[in-house]
Amino acid sequence: MKQLLNIKKFLLLLSVSIFIIGCGYSPSAKFSRDTLGEKISTSVIISAQDPQNTVVIKDAIDRAIIEVFQASLVSKEHSDSHLVIKMATPLYAPIVYDQNGFVIGYRMSVVLNIIKHTNGASKSYTTKGFYDFSVAPNAIVTDQDRFEAIGQGAQRAIKSFVAQVSAEGARAKKESK
Repeated sequence: MKQLLNIKKFLLLLSVSIFIIGCGYSPSAKFSRDTLGEKISTSVIISAQDPQNTVVIKDAIDRAIIEVFQASLVSKEHSDSHLVIKMATPLYAPIVYDQNGFVIGYRMSVVLNIIKHTNGASKSYTTKGFYDFSVAPNAIVTDQDRFEAIGQGAQRAIKSFVAQVSAEGARAKKESK
């Protein structure tokens, strides 16, 4: 009985795989790699008003390049594309109040300006990311909460950038056919 169940699972997985391949499905990371290349370098412009966030943003971007783009981080000289990232001042606004009027939830908004340099051409993107987080009533937002929220907001902004680049790659592939 168990062996029959395993065979059914295998056949279901096989038929779904054949269907996906037959439809010409390509993951968005493939279109992103087609647009950006396999080797990417990054640099972050340091904000004079908020230099601590630069490290958070740089880490979030490097993590996204490895995880989302599935590309390699290399030096600028060896890269297919170079990304220059500048973050606008992050903003957090209260969004949830308790019954006594104390703020218990905030939304962190992160806006990134990303300039992509590929094959001598440059293109600018503006992406936004949001992250909602909660705090205890009548509590202040700690630096740890703030850095975590900025990192999460930056990750979401980067995913928005990935979507934009993937759409470009998909359009380019469609136009080349």
